[in-house]
Amino acid sequence: MKRGNDIFYGTLLLTLADLLLRLVSMGFQVYLSDRIGPGGIGLMQLIASVAGLALTIGAAGSRAASLYLTAGALGRGQGSGAILTGCVRYVLLFCLPTAVGLWQLAPWLAEDWIGAAAAVPSLRLYALTLPVGCLNGVLIGHLTAAGRVRSLVAVEFLEQGCAMAVTCLLLAGWAGGEMGRACLAVTAGRTAAALAAHLAFLRLTRPAPARERPPYGPILRTALPLGLAGVLRSGLGTLEHLLIPKGLARFSGTADPMADYGVLHGMVFPLLMLPAALLSALAELLTPELSRRAAGGRPRGVRHLVRRGMKMALLFGLACAGGLFLLADSLGEGLYHTAAAGAYLRLYAPFVPLLYLDSVIDAMNRGLGQQNANARYNLLTSALDIALLWYLLPRYGLGGYYASFALTHLVNLCLSLGRLVKVSGVGELPWRAAPCTILAAFLAMFLPGAAPPVLCYLLLLALLWALLGVVDREDLGWLWSLIAGP
Repeated sequence: MKRGNDIFYGTLLLTLADLLLRLVSMGFQVYLSDRIGPGGIGLMQLIASVAGLALTIGAAGSRAASLYLTAGALGRGQGSGAILTGCVRYVLLFCLPTAVGLWQLAPWLAEDWIGAAAAVPSLRLYALTLPVGCLNGVLIGHLTAAGRVRSLVAVEFLEQGCAMAVTCLLLAGWAGGEMGRACLAVTAGRTAAALAAHLAFLRLTRPAPARERPPYGPILRTALPLGLAGVLRSGLGTLEHLLIPKGLARFSGTADPMADYGVLHGMVFPLLMLPAALLSALAELLTPELSRRAAGGRPRGVRHLVRRGMKMALLFGLACAGGLFLLADSLGEGLYHTAAAGAYLRLYAPFVPLLYLDSVIDAMNRGLGQQNANARYNLLTSALDIALLWYLLPRYGLGGYYASFALTHLVNLCLSLGRLVKVSGVGELPWRAAPCTILAAFLAMFLPGAAPPVLCYLLLLALLWALLGVVDREDLGWLWSLIAGP
C-alpha cells in the first residue's frame, strides 16, 4: 500500500470524518437527552427505526446498483449518465408507493407498534421526504464511484449541521416539553438536512448527457437481490426494536419501558460503539487487500493478514472495554446526568471486544467472498434475537434483554469466526490478552495514586501485554506499515 494510494487516503478521510461526526452526534444526543429525557429519546429511536425500514424498502438496493454500475462504466472509460438516469427512474418506481404506504399506515404503526399516537406526525413527515432520501442514496453511490470523497464528506457535515440547527430552533421556540412535538422537531431537522443534502448533491452531480438507453436489465439484476436482502435484514432489525418496549411493558418490574429503551439504545450503545469508528479504516483496508491476495493464490499472505487483523481488533476492543468500564459512572453522570446510563454502560462494556472483533471478522469474510455467509448468519441471529425477546422480556425484563443480547452476539461471532477459520486456515487468537485486561482493570480501580484510573489501566495493560509477549515489535511495525506504506 503506497502513500499515493487514493483508496487508502480516501478511506482514511472518511474514517476521520465518521469519527468526528459521531462525536458531534454524541454531543447533540446529550443535548436532546436533557431536553426530552430518556422517554423522548426512546420514542425518537423507534420512529427512526420504522422510518429506516421504509427508506430501505423505497431504496430497493438502488444505492448499491448506482455504485457498482457507475464504477464499472468509469473503469471501462464510458459515461455514467445513462446509469444514473436508470437508477433514478428505478428508485422512483419503489419509493413513491412506499411513501404513500407510510403516510397511510402511520396511525396504525404509531398506536399498535410504537405505542404512542404522538409519533403519527413524525412518521408522516418522514413519508413526505422519503423520495428525497432514496434519491440521495442513488447520488451518493454515483459520487462514491466517481471518487468524490471530499465532496461527500463536505455534504455529510452540511447535513449534520442543518439537522442540528433546525432541531435546536424548533425545540427552543416551538416544541417546549411536549414529547410528540419534540420528536417532530427532531424529525423536521433530519428532513431539512436531507433536503439540503439533496440540493448539494444536485450541484455536485453533473454527468454527461445520456445518449443511450439506460441499462435497466443490469440495474434490476444488481438492485433487486440486494434490495430484498436489505428489506429482510432491516425488517428483522426494526421488529427487534419495536419488541423491546412492548415486551418490557408486559414485565411487572418495569416502571417506564420507553425510558429504559431510550437509555440503552439512545445513550449506552452509541457510547459503546463510538471508538469502533477507528476500526473502520482497518476493516476497509483489509477487505480489498484480502481479495487481492486470495485472487493471486497467496494463502500464506491471507493467513498472515487475517491473523494480524483479528489480533488488532481484539486488542483494541479489550483496551476500550476496560476504559469504558472504568469511566462508566463518569460518562453516565457527566453526559446524561443519570446513574442508569453509567450502570448499563458498565454492564455492557465487557461485550465490546466481541462486538469490535465481529465487525472486523465480517469485513475479512467479505474480502474472502463470504458475503452470503455473513448475510445468513445475521438473519439467523436476528431471528433468534426476536424469539428470545418475545419469550424473555415479559418474564425477566431487562435481565432477559441482557441474556438475549449476550447469546445472539456470541452465536454470531462464533459463526463468523468459524467461517473465517475455514476459508483462511487461521485458528489462533491471543486469548491470554483477556486475563491481562481484567487484571489491569482490577488494579486500576484499587491502586492508590494521583493518576486517573483509566490512565493507570492503559499503562498497566501496555506493560502486561509487553511482558507476556501479547504485543511485539512485529505487530507495531505491521500497524505502522498500513499508515506509512512500504
